Amino acid sequence: MFCPCVLFGRNVEAIREDIPWTTPCVCHAVFVEGGVALGILTAIFHGVDPGSSFLIGEGLMFSWWLCGAYTSIFRQELQKKYHLKNSPCDPCMVHCCLHWCANCQEHRERRGHLMEHIDASATIVDPPPVEEMGMPRESSECCF
Repeated sequence: MFCPCVLFGRNVEAIREDIPWTTPCVCHAVFVEGGVALGILTAIFHGVDPGSSFLIGEGLMFSWWLCGAYTSIFRQELQKKYHLKNSPCDPCMVHCCLHWCANCQEHRERRGHLMEHIDASATIVDPPPVEEMGMPRESSECCF
């Protein structure tokens, strides 16, 4: 929740092995977290004239749309890689409207498919034989 750029970066790295997780993480941080921070700072400091506020708002909307378009590319790749059916909504709209939920959904989907490929027989361990405490019945001698 507090750092979705890392989750997004890890998702991209799992889908495309040629891209390190830091690259999409930085891109996500600039467009999403940077835009949110800019919006919060604009709301806090009322000294900005209305014309500048309007331009900042347009910039935020554009960066949010750009982030939605960028992240939807990887959502489509995830759907193709694991042969998932398309959602009723466009991937760009999913990320624009429910970005954090979409990141978590992609992460769960990816983790679920990783669990299918793990060999379960390698993790089965036989328990040790049951041992009982007591003295053998044949021996009536005392150990003292």
